[in-house]
Amino acid sequence: QVQVVESGGGLVQAGGSLRLSCVASGSIRSINEMSWYRQAPGNQRELVALISSGGLTNYEDSVKGRFTISRDNAKNTVYLQMNSLKPEDTAVYYCQMNVNTIVPGYLGSYWGQGTQVTVSS
Repeated sequence: QVQVVESGGGLVQAGGSLRLSCVASGSIRSINEMSWYRQAPGNQRELVALISSGGLTNYEDSVKGRFTISRDNAKNTVYLQMNSLKPEDTAVYYCQMNVNTIVPGYLGSYWGQGTQVTVSS
């Protein structure tokens, strides 16, 4: 069993910064891709940023140059540094990880419960 928990959301003014964290725990052998998604009211969930096990990154166009994804493999943790925040960044942010588990020994996709980010104008 694997648990994924996000933290770091909150309310910030436009132009401000927030740092999201997401940690996985449980029966973990290794973690492949780690990703951040977001979902605003009335919208579909969208991929914001992804980081591979080797550190390669990919970003949604609207956040390029403002957001930075990073990971700490020793801590099974992924971060999302969000700078120059805009009101349109307001959403629930979800962490997703592709985890190779020890027991029963398979690759599974695990999601956190989400953390609210609200950017005021």
